[in-house]
Amino acid sequence: MIDLRSDTVTRPSEAMRQAMARAEVGDDVYGDDPTVNALQDLAAKMCGKEAALFLPTGTQANLVALLTHCQRGEEYIVGQKAHNYMYEAGGAAVLGSIQPQPLDMDADGSIPLDKVAAAIKPDDIHFARTRLLSLENTHSGKVLPLDYLQKAYAFTREKGLALHIDGARIMNAAVAQNVELREITQYCDTLTICLSKGLGAPIGSLLVGSKEYIQRANRWRKMTGGGMRQSGILAAAAIYALENNVARLKDDHDNAQWLSEELSKIGVEIAEPGAQTNVLYIKQSAELAAKMGPWMRERGVIISAGPVTRVLTHINISREDLQKVVALWQEFLHQHA
Repeated sequence: MIDLRSDTVTRPSEAMRQAMARAEVGDDVYGDDPTVNALQDLAAKMCGKEAALFLPTGTQANLVALLTHCQRGEEYIVGQKAHNYMYEAGGAAVLGSIQPQPLDMDADGSIPLDKVAAAIKPDDIHFARTRLLSLENTHSGKVLPLDYLQKAYAFTREKGLALHIDGARIMNAAVAQNVELREITQYCDTLTICLSKGLGAPIGSLLVGSKEYIQRANRWRKMTGGGMRQSGILAAAAIYALENNVARLKDDHDNAQWLSEELSKIGVEIAEPGAQTNVLYIKQSAELAAKMGPWMRERGVIISAGPVTRVLTHINISREDLQKVVALWQEFLHQHA
């Protein structure tokens, strides 16, 4: 099956599986797993930070990040459509009693800093205390500009806030901007990195920050059920991904751009701004979308068809796969004209 629903559907390669099978392991809750420790050291070095923490999922990594930054009754400012506000089951509010203050985002995925300034609560007993600005990079496949990140970081220094980046696809951002990861991460206090999307690992995310911050985060990881034991087997896959699957993300970006161009040629409406990275949004009628999903699946293509259809390229999707998708899409449109 050609699965275009998400880059979370990627499967580990044979070389990655071999690395997992050979992994040296220990008890990570005691800090004794050498492969987990090596992964955390590698991630911290790549980000130019002091320390990192390996967690099972991106949702848990973002939750632990927020729990470590904010106490009960405090607040984080976040984009209205940001993943850690909209798509993570309200965990910060439900489990941490942390108040989100969502703001509308600009078309490029940024949150206007004048809106952030207006949303910061005064030092008054009537209000939750604002502690954190949370950004997302990439957001819906869109890359936050480096000059915006620089301004946001300086702004948070001025306002006494911390800055966290939900960097589930931050490697895509670095590849798209042709910069080392640390060129982006110098403009935040903490960030998360998802390993099980385009990087192709089967499981896991990283939380990266200062040594003191990560020590506190480790307690929250344990409390929220993320303390794993011989998790070096999983960390080995993550190390392989970071060492072998970052530069190749450009292939996914090129494939998404190619798909955008080819679909446009056959009359498919591509939502702006097109494919900056590996994410593409397609507009179609609800009636057409309802027919498309089952029709494509019968022909070996899995797609989350809707009035706005999100399509993602990834490590298990080749240009030949996409050529088949375009041919099928054209056939579908011809049959349902």
